[in-house]
Amino acid sequence: MSTVKVVSMSGRKTGEVELNDAIFGIEPNMAVVHEVVKNHLANCRQGTQSALTRAEVSGGGKKPWRQKGTGRARQGSTRAPQWTHGGIVFAPKPRSYSYVLNKKVKRLALKSVLSAKAADGEIIVVNKIEMDEIKTKTFRKFLDDVKADGKAVVVTPEVNPNVVKSARNLPGVVTTPARLINVYDLVNAKYLVVDKEALAVIEEVFA
Repeated sequence: MSTVKVVSMSGRKTGEVELNDAIFGIEPNMAVVHEVVKNHLANCRQGTQSALTRAEVSGGGKKPWRQKGTGRARQGSTRAPQWTHGGIVFAPKPRSYSYVLNKKVKRLALKSVLSAKAADGEIIVVNKIEMDEIKTKTFRKFLDDVKADGKAVVVTPEVNPNVVKSARNLPGVVTTPARLINVYDLVNAKYLVVDKEALAVIEEVFA
């Protein structure tokens, strides 16, 4: 098992903790990670795009000119797609882009991302992440002290309102309880800043 140091919120080392190889020590499967990220983005799509077909555009009931004898191409309606103000060919309609992936695939992708971060030294374990008040400036200083300079996912054992509200105005910083960590947030961030108790929850739930 690999070990990482545990730091306080001020960045001072307070000990070490072992990482479970079943979660943080596997060979990353980046093809599966790509598939899960693609699935996440697809599920986020609203699918509300809509346009009118020639059957739905107002007007066009009268034939523009007679069928034969004018020398021009035959036309049946001024709302055909080739006309200005005509309908759209194969017009997009509201639909759902979401689809389901196998649970084992999603779990493998999560373990792959966590293992990659552990191998790159991008996991920061904090002895206790807590905020006495809602203060963005204090939370920014905490991230600077633990050297999480850049995009970061901050993981707590449970939802912590003070932590969530202190971090929500910081660009690139996402907070989440341990049971709800997802592959997209981890891939999109540079550092995983995790509470020591939350680390135990991750190992219990995903091992």
